[in-house]
Amino acid sequence: MHEHSHTHQTRYDVAFIAGVALNTAFIAVEVIFGLAAGSLALLSDAGHNLTDVAALLIAWLAAWLTRRRRTQLRTYGWRKASILGALLNAALLLVVVGILVYEAILRLARPAPVQGAVMMVVASIGVVINSLTAMFFFHGRRQDLNIRAAFIHMAADAAVSLGVVVAGAAILITGWTWLDPVVSLVILALILIGTSQLFREAFDLAMDAVPAGIDPRAVHDYLAALPGVIEVHDLHIWGMSTTEAALTAHLVKPDPSTDDALIAQITHDLQTRFRIGHPTIQWERPGQPPVVPH
Repeated sequence: MHEHSHTHQTRYDVAFIAGVALNTAFIAVEVIFGLAAGSLALLSDAGHNLTDVAALLIAWLAAWLTRRRRTQLRTYGWRKASILGALLNAALLLVVVGILVYEAILRLARPAPVQGAVMMVVASIGVVINSLTAMFFFHGRRQDLNIRAAFIHMAADAAVSLGVVVAGAAILITGWTWLDPVVSLVILALILIGTSQLFREAFDLAMDAVPAGIDPRAVHDYLAALPGVIEVHDLHIWGMSTTEAALTAHLVKPDPSTDDALIAQITHDLQTRFRIGHPTIQWERPGQPPVVPH
């Protein structure tokens, strides 16, 4: 069996543990202060912040599942779990954004008094904790869609908390209570753009589309230009996980003498040029009946 190194995924276990611990502690603080102050707003925000912990746990579980060894039943292992985790987190974030937009519109229609210094202090703590947690996943957000889902979720919550602090301070100075929902709607609109892109990429991977960053035309042209190859067909490229891509292709090549050497070159080039680490090439000879894929 050919197994791949998972040091990239493993090092994020510490980030997930720290993120879950920080956000769980923050929820406990909100519940304690909310009960002590009789603040429904704080208790509601604690409920909302449970989605942060849920998002981190989903991404963590998905990352852990991808490291499980393949079996005779699951010949690809659990690699798809990272794609499903990213898709679930994107959907969760879209739901949260929808709820917050609804609440902001209600506040815009019926402006409420500023919640006071306690709410601003707690929101400031939220900015720090969510920003710190997001930074844990900053470097991995470009290589792994599952890690990016965790990053976007935490960065989005940091932005919302920052909006609460800024709007609260502005309202205390100006008395314009409409600033709170307006600032929230602007921030949520920006978050929605990033979340929609995340959802689209995760959905595409779940549907076995070509992963983002891989040009299928360039791959086809590379294969067609190989020495001795006269035709390329049945080319398929898909994501096995949020970090690994696979390819299958039929290459028509009259002369079989260079097949082995060419396979080694193709494997190397697909990995280095296109980040496709799992290629499967089938040779065909002119006049040979093509294999009909099922």
